[in-house]
Amino acid sequence: MELLTTINDAVWTYFLIGVLICCGLYFTIKTRGVQFRMIGEMVRLLTDSATGSKEQKHISSFQAFAVSVATRVGTGNLAGVATAIAIGGPGSVFWMWCIALIGSATAFVESTLAQLYKRRSTDSFIGGPAYYILHGLHSKWMAALFAILLTLTFGLSYNSIQSNTICSAMNEAFGWSPTVVGIVITVVALFIVFGGIQRIANVSSVVVPVMAIGYFILAAVIIIMNISHVPHILRLIVEDAFGFKQVAGGGLGMTIMTGVKRGLFSNEAGEGSAPNVAATAATSHPVKQGLIQALSVFTDTLLVCSCTAFIILISGLYTSGSNGIALTQSALHQQIGSAGPIFVAVAIFLFAFSSIIGNYYYGEANIRFLSNSKRLLTVYRFLSAGVFVMWGAIASLEVVWGVGDLFMAALTVCNLVAITWLSRYVFRLLSDYRKQKREGIKEPVFRKDKLPEIAEDIECWE
Repeated sequence: MELLTTINDAVWTYFLIGVLICCGLYFTIKTRGVQFRMIGEMVRLLTDSATGSKEQKHISSFQAFAVSVATRVGTGNLAGVATAIAIGGPGSVFWMWCIALIGSATAFVESTLAQLYKRRSTDSFIGGPAYYILHGLHSKWMAALFAILLTLTFGLSYNSIQSNTICSAMNEAFGWSPTVVGIVITVVALFIVFGGIQRIANVSSVVVPVMAIGYFILAAVIIIMNISHVPHILRLIVEDAFGFKQVAGGGLGMTIMTGVKRGLFSNEAGEGSAPNVAATAATSHPVKQGLIQALSVFTDTLLVCSCTAFIILISGLYTSGSNGIALTQSALHQQIGSAGPIFVAVAIFLFAFSSIIGNYYYGEANIRFLSNSKRLLTVYRFLSAGVFVMWGAIASLEVVWGVGDLFMAALTVCNLVAITWLSRYVFRLLSDYRKQKREGIKEPVFRKDKLPEIAEDIECWE
């Protein structure tokens, strides 16, 4: 039975890898490498202010970026990378990089579509894959399926993973009981999620930059202190990614599979999660949010994940038998002493807690899509920030990751089908954006009459 489960998991994962790579390459070619050609514009857009009436509580491009990075930069960066290296070897890092470089084009497409098909809500915009599937593909059943899958994946399953990692780190560093830590996280999370997207955005826009910069500075210091080891580490990553030893031993598949799975969990490109918050931003052109979400993939995998990978590989402890957040803490302990595990515990609390509230919002956006019932939303809030956060605190590492991987795969396939079909509109939007920039227009503007054949399906771009 265990062997059959392993085979099924491998088949499903390889299928997902193939679909992700094909879609990412297709989007990269059709956009002429938008994720590489327009990096300067991505950074500039972080200062783009929210557009719209003062009566409505719109969030800015940077706040939308912060919320999406909050969900990306979390457990996957500190615990997920460690798990990938421990199981798949150093070569898994290379495949994480590849999935990020290709996936950033996918992130651009899905978030641009989210902006194009967004809807007006009570006090802000709302949107995401469920909305562009319904209004773009006109498929009610597929939109409902996606909304259910995303709510189960992010709002419930992924929040248990974040909670599990926080409690494990606190127990490793301070010996604190997972049950007690779980109760504290649950109470604070419930307080924040009942404040809506504005409170979530405000918390994320403060916490995310501080934690990301602090962790990056620490990693940079450790790498500089061990600069002579960097060429060896890079060679180790590449050789392990393609090495004959892995091919001969049948381990190459595990290296690729682990790197892609943990890379996708970390950067979320193609899963259809980030578009839910990308749609809430008030901006003058849909392409702007597409570019910003592509940048968040780079920030997550090429920056933060690489920091963790280098710290672990420099320590040489990846063969010690440790796994998850404990491996990251052990590696830092070797480099900076007893302060290492404590730093990771604090960092993972900020990383993972911001992910909990960001994940919650993804589910909320899709609950609102499925029903206008305030009672259902209240029940979801208690399940997401309460029950599943508490369950993750006391469940095993293998169980919470296994459930998360299962839902992630189904969710991703559903979203990729939709964005591939609708991507032709994104290519036209990108051409319009570039044309306006060439004409000297600093802030390109979009109106729905530029896409007359789908103007009736678009609500917010008069």
